Amino acid sequence: MTKKKKKELSFVEKMRLLKRAGMENAKQIESEETTAKESKMLPLEERLQEVLGIYNNQKKHPNRMLYFIMYDIENDKIRTRISKYLEDKGCVRVQKSIFFAQTERSLFNEIHETLREIQDMYQNDDSLFFVPVSTDQMRSMKIVGRSVDFDLIMDNKNTLFF
Repeated sequence: MTKKKKKELSFVEKMRLLKRAGMENAKQIESEETTAKESKMLPLEERLQEVLGIYNNQKKHPNRMLYFIMYDIENDKIRTRISKYLEDKGCVRVQKSIFFAQTERSLFNEIHETLREIQDMYQNDDSLFFVPVSTDQMRSMKIVGRSVDFDLIMDNKNTLFF
């Protein structure tokens, strides 16, 4: 007797199954899994190093784009699944609800369409932002509130002539 392999469900199909199971009206209970994942977030300096690794590779991959994905999602389960999906697609978590990536434009469009479809499944007040940025915009980015000299890390050197 041969076993049939189960077809791997896409992210959208998995979310549809969850919706049919009644997750849309489920209580907003923070699970231990969600708390554990959020507590495993890397320290700020390590997250910045990941972002800089992407930024520094920009020169080597001119057909790729840099972008941020930011969201405000109320449902813990949906938010956890979307963050896992973004990590699986190669996005780097910068803050709890902000991801940074450098990918081909086709993957950017795929992520956008997938998350738009998920958003359309549920009646909610959630929002997701997809913000492409240029290398120049990355160089001019400033950080307030942490003791990280982003200009120094980004290698933005100014030369003074006397």
